[in-house]
Amino acid sequence: MHAEAMGWVARFATDDPISILDLGGRDVNGSPRRLFPAATYTVLDALPAIDVDIIADAAMWNPDGRRWDLALMCEVCEHAPDWPAIIATAFKALWPSGRLIVTTAAPGRPPHSGIDGGPLRFGEYYANVDPAALREALEQAGFTDITVDVQPSPADVRAVATKPT
Repeated sequence: MHAEAMGWVARFATDDPISILDLGGRDVNGSPRRLFPAATYTVLDALPAIDVDIIADAAMWNPDGRRWDLALMCEVCEHAPDWPAIIATAFKALWPSGRLIVTTAAPGRPPHSGIDGGPLRFGEYYANVDPAALREALEQAGFTDITVDVQPSPADVRAVATKPT
């Protein structure tokens, strides 16, 4: 995860003992895990890795009654054709009053691989995310108190939203 995306997540860092679900959180080029030292931290990703707890497609995964205080989607949406479904998964996985933090590539960011951060591989999906589309997906999932922030360099869209009580 690039420094600006990590900086956005760091705004919400805490030493509190919260539970976190990191959707698409396999450590490709940096993890926000260190920002939450007292957290119970669960990583869900489609690919296996040493730091992945649940191997599943986040767009189709069902939390089966499990709930978390905070969900993270860092640099995931641009690599997932059904990213609005992952936002809906985050909503289902959160406790009431839980928050979702999102960082993703905005229009203008060059394509990069979700596998290793390098060049796109043959057949690999990539599409930058329009800020209005991100807001709409958050609203459609049921989130409130939505903040969407756009940064031009690198081209980032970031958001934070709350599951209502």
